[in-house]
Amino acid sequence: MSGLDAALELVRGQRDAHLEQYKEFLRLPSISTLPQHKADVERTAAWVADELRRAGMTTVEIVPTACHPVVYAEWLGAPGKPTVLVYGHYDVQPADPLGEWVSPPFDPQVRGENIYARGASDMKGQIFAQIKAVEALMKQGPLPVNIKYMIEGEEEIGSPNLGAFIDAHRGQLTCDAVLNCDAGIHRPDVPGIIYSLRGLAYFELEVHGPKTDLHSGLFGGSIHNPAQVLCELIAGMHDEHGRVTLPGFYKNVRPLTPEERRDLARLPHSDQEWKEVAGVPALWGEHGYTTLERVGARPTLEVNGIISGFTGVGSKTVLPAKAMAKISMRLVADQDGAEVYDQLSQYLTQRAPASVTWELRELTHGKGAIMDRTTPAMKAAVAALKEVFGVDPVFKREGGSVPVVSLLQEKLGVDSVMLGFAMPDDGIHGPNEKQHLPSFYRGIETYIRFLSGLAM
Repeated sequence: MSGLDAALELVRGQRDAHLEQYKEFLRLPSISTLPQHKADVERTAAWVADELRRAGMTTVEIVPTACHPVVYAEWLGAPGKPTVLVYGHYDVQPADPLGEWVSPPFDPQVRGENIYARGASDMKGQIFAQIKAVEALMKQGPLPVNIKYMIEGEEEIGSPNLGAFIDAHRGQLTCDAVLNCDAGIHRPDVPGIIYSLRGLAYFELEVHGPKTDLHSGLFGGSIHNPAQVLCELIAGMHDEHGRVTLPGFYKNVRPLTPEERRDLARLPHSDQEWKEVAGVPALWGEHGYTTLERVGARPTLEVNGIISGFTGVGSKTVLPAKAMAKISMRLVADQDGAEVYDQLSQYLTQRAPASVTWELRELTHGKGAIMDRTTPAMKAAVAALKEVFGVDPVFKREGGSVPVVSLLQEKLGVDSVMLGFAMPDDGIHGPNEKQHLPSFYRGIETYIRFLSGLAM
C-alpha cells in the first residue's frame, strides 16, 4: 500500500477521534476583538502549537506581536521538493447575539450532519482538517513536500500586525506556493476553488451644518439640513444602471473574460433562492452582469450605516448639526484603496453644496487579488478535489475579502491556493455557525491528495 493510500485509510478510521479533538478546539473562546479573551486567545495559540508538534513539525514557535501571537511551524525534510506555506487563523468572531444560538457557541454540538459552534466553519474546522492531513501523511514516512505554517490570531480584527510579521520573517516564509485554508465550496456535491477575492476600502463621511442642533420650527427652511445633504450625496453615488459614479472608479477594473463568464455560469445558482436567502422582493445591481458576476467580479459601494439628529422614542423637532455615514467599497483586483479615497473625495468636492462642510476619514483599505489558474499548485488542487468529490471543481470569484492573499502576493511574490470546505449557509459571524461534517472529512482527504499531488 502506498503512503497516500495508507494515509487515506488512516484518517477514515480516525473520524470519531478527529471529531472529539475538533470539539476540544472549538471549546476555546479565542475572540480576538475582546480584551477579556486575551488569555483565551493565547491558550488557543498554545493548543495549535501542540497540534503541530503532534503532527510532526520539527520547528514550532509562538511568536509574539503587538497584539495576539502568530504560530509558526515548519518541516523541511524533502530537499528538492516544493515548499508550501499554509495560512490560517485561530481567532474567532464574538458570539453575540447569544440568545439566538440553539446551543451555546463554545459548547460544540452535532445535529444531523453538522457541528455547531463559533469558529466551526470560520475557520477552525479548515485549519484543523489540514493539520490532521499532514499528521496522517507523516505517520507513513517523510512528507512528499516541505511545509511551513503561519497561523495568526488577528484575522477577525483585520490582521493589523501580520504585515510587520511577514516583513520581519520574510526569509523564513520563502515558499513555492501558499495554501490558504480560509475558503469554501459551493455545495457538498459541488467542490470549487476561489481564484479571486475583492478588496475593501472603508470610510466615515461626516457632513456638518450649524454649530449645534437647532429648533426645526425656528430655523427649518432657512438652514440646509446636513441629513438631507448626506442622503442626496449618497443617492448620487449610483446611477440608474447601478453603476458607481465616482470619477475614475472603473478605470482599473479588469473585465471578465469569456472563459471566466462561462465558468461562473457553471455554478449552481438560482436568483429566486438568492432572493429568499436575502429576504428581499427583488434583486438589484449593475446592469449587464449576472448575480454571481456582480458579487464576485464587480466592485461595489455600500452604505453600512447612517446616523443623524434625534433617533430615540417619540418626537423631538430638531434640525441636526451633523450627519454621518459609514461607507464601504468592495474592490476588485487592480483597484487601489488610496486611489478610491481620492475618487470619493473628488466626488464630494464636486457635489457637496457650499451650505455645509464635510470630513472624510479612511478607516481601512486592502487590495483585492486574482490568482493564476495554471500553476502547479492550482492544478494539484483541481486534481485532489476531483479525486475526492468525483466531479470537476468549479472556479469561483469570491465577493468577500481575505487581505492576507494580496499581502502575500505583494510581500512574497507568491499566489495562494484557496482550498477550504466552508459553505455559503454556514452562518459564519452569525448565530448557529456550523460546519458540514461530511465535507470536513472530505477536506482532510483532499489536503492529503493535494500535498501528494504537488510533489509529482
